[in-house]
Amino acid sequence: MKHNTLIILAAGASSRMKKSLNDPKDFKGKALIPLGKGKPPVLTYLLNNSKEAGYQKIILVVGKDAEAFKSFIKNLKGFDEIEIVFATQEIPKDREKPLGTADAVFQTMEQYPELKEEVFTVCNSDNLYSVKALQWLRDEPTPNAFISYDRDGLQFPQEKILSFALVVLNKDGYLTAIIEKPTAEASENYKDTQGVFRVSMNLWKLHGADTYTYLRDCPLHHTRNEKELPNAILHMIKKGILVKSIPLKEHVPDLTNSKDIKIVENILKQFKNL
Repeated sequence: MKHNTLIILAAGASSRMKKSLNDPKDFKGKALIPLGKGKPPVLTYLLNNSKEAGYQKIILVVGKDAEAFKSFIKNLKGFDEIEIVFATQEIPKDREKPLGTADAVFQTMEQYPELKEEVFTVCNSDNLYSVKALQWLRDEPTPNAFISYDRDGLQFPQEKILSFALVVLNKDGYLTAIIEKPTAEASENYKDTQGVFRVSMNLWKLHGADTYTYLRDCPLHHTRNEKELPNAILHMIKKGILVKSIPLKEHVPDLTNSKDIKIVENILKQFKNL
């Protein structure tokens, strides 16, 4: 089940980042924020890692007004052997923001119907996933899988780490549940067989034939009012479709607000091979 297509989600509203910026008027998306003076944005590093991991086709999911992304890709150097195309996540007429990550993948599959019968990887555009994580997921033989990160390997502030949902696995390492905002006491019930707290950073391998209807029919989250990819996957596993956990302990630099920009800059200075 080795596959070659990576879907990068870049159409989100990025509300928290916009609110935290001193001058948000030129904001074009978190993935395009330069990581240091004269340095490329996080999307460049993610694309480089994707290429090194062996992906040959990248679908960048963007909003309707995405000239900045298209200009960036047009001027990108060193990717002549990689096919980079765009999918547009349309916003419903009754909403101001996109409908969520499950909807983003669903709309991508509608625009590229071959994905309905193929295996592909999905990831965020504002997380700097390592070559190892991308490669392990690409090489994983099971049709549906995800990287389940050891929570202790994430170098975020404790408050942020404790806000992450925990993934629950059975004894064979397959996903059974995702628990949002568990209390410290309740969390003790959700360690894996190795005694590890595990979280998802939204890095998934999916088979279109298994996931299409669950993405299409994904219910809205009860508080965030969006169709979220983890929720679609939970409905899928409830119907008996297996999703394999691939355990990994390492940090995943991410851009949530403006304070994260300098943090990611410093990480890149320390780890040249991210």
